[in-house]
Amino acid sequence: MISGRNGAWLRPCAQARQNQTTQQSTRRGWRPAAGRLGLAMLLASTTACSAIKAPVPKDPDELAEYKAANDPYEPLNRKTYNMTMTFDKYALRPVAKAYVWAVPRPVRNSLGNMITTMNEPSVFFNDVGAGKPRRAGDSFVRWCINMTAGLGGFIDVAKMAGYPHHANDAGLTMANWGISSGPYLFLPMGPSSLRDGIGYGIDQGLSPWNYVPRGYGLLSFNWAYNMLGVIHGRSEHLDDLDALQRDALDPYATIRSAYQQQRKAQAEAIRNDHRATVPAWYQ
Repeated sequence: MISGRNGAWLRPCAQARQNQTTQQSTRRGWRPAAGRLGLAMLLASTTACSAIKAPVPKDPDELAEYKAANDPYEPLNRKTYNMTMTFDKYALRPVAKAYVWAVPRPVRNSLGNMITTMNEPSVFFNDVGAGKPRRAGDSFVRWCINMTAGLGGFIDVAKMAGYPHHANDAGLTMANWGISSGPYLFLPMGPSSLRDGIGYGIDQGLSPWNYVPRGYGLLSFNWAYNMLGVIHGRSEHLDDLDALQRDALDPYATIRSAYQQQRKAQAEAIRNDHRATVPAWYQ
């Protein structure tokens, strides 16, 4: 028996006509099936889109609220929020509570000072990028003072000397140059936005601790530093987040609103900082 593509040309004409009739009937049966398959794919894609992006309301009041929230991906964000809160409930929060129980407050304060000091290089680079030389000078002085007189940042001597810490990151730097925040996003690391999510990646590139060489325990220090930063940061807001989860009608919306207001206030503080380049005592 000859089979395959070339073998079809050797079949009798009757078999060929029978095959043609069978193929025509198969095509007629295939069309409704294809239509059902296409409809199913359309419904699946519509469901997937609705699970990711919220529909734009048509009511004027609801539309105004929708625009003010700036959260077009709310269905997806809420799912990420729920997963993050589940992880926090069963993993991060217990570890943070154990950290508070085991480590005395003065030691935790020193560790917090060290974490802040280690982040000063990233703040400095963003101050320069924002075109704020005075703020950049303050960050640089804080780094120098705390890394020396502050014993590696464990004591915030710079604050005692009149150089308090100020927040800055790549997201705020882009905001200072007029780049809009984009849609609100809830990422696994917490509330964010499209601009701030990109800024987070930039900040990772600006942090010198991500370039530590292997050997001498430096890589282990980098991992320990990042893990300590997450645990310490969570321990600082144990009561606040517990109260929020307990009392807020919609904790997700409350966190979203608080985050957006905080970022707006921080961006305005940077934009309105017009201090002279040199300190007042130097003039």
